[in-house]
Amino acid sequence: MNMSRKVGVIDYGTGNLRSVVKAFEYLNVEVLIIQNPDEISEVDALVFPGQGTFDQCMESLMKSGLDQALRLWINQGKPYFGICLGLQVLFETSEEGSLPGLGIFKGHVRRFTLESSLKIPHMGWNSVSWNLPIGNSVRKNLSDFDQFYFVHSYYLADVSEDLVTFETTYGIPFVSGIFTGKCIATQFHPEKSQAKGLQLYRNFLEKIV
Repeated sequence: MNMSRKVGVIDYGTGNLRSVVKAFEYLNVEVLIIQNPDEISEVDALVFPGQGTFDQCMESLMKSGLDQALRLWINQGKPYFGICLGLQVLFETSEEGSLPGLGIFKGHVRRFTLESSLKIPHMGWNSVSWNLPIGNSVRKNLSDFDQFYFVHSYYLADVSEDLVTFETTYGIPFVSGIFTGKCIATQFHPEKSQAKGLQLYRNFLEKIV
């Protein structure tokens, strides 16, 4: 990887920064922790790690001004990788909270309602179907039904048809990721998904950043 490229990891107070930062450093990329909008001009790509609650996250983004900065960044077609909550906040609303999301894309986040034999949160390894041609650079060296690590109680629904959506099944089929332009976001955690997760980050860096 080319160390001249710099990835900014959004720090909104509750994200699991350490494992995400270590994953990108392993891929030989310089990482900058982003806490305010002024720092965004220093990086080539943004990564939004995914832990915490929806309202807590949105409150932090609005307080720092990162909400507007993220809207501008993605609407300008710049490289973005969202993880778990970093996927959910891109959309309009979430049943986890009362605050609006960033509203960059159309869609809503719902809480799982599943048969009693299935535990909530959905936690552990599950497969992903990419809905992309095998030759697409986003899924280079990745196959349908490769396993990735999930931990979430909410899922994305009513998604805009303009987006490519990855799919996973846990009681019901649900959107486990989206892709459009230079924006990728996943419900699963690549940084916890061993070699396949690192491959997805590598694809992002090589083909999008």
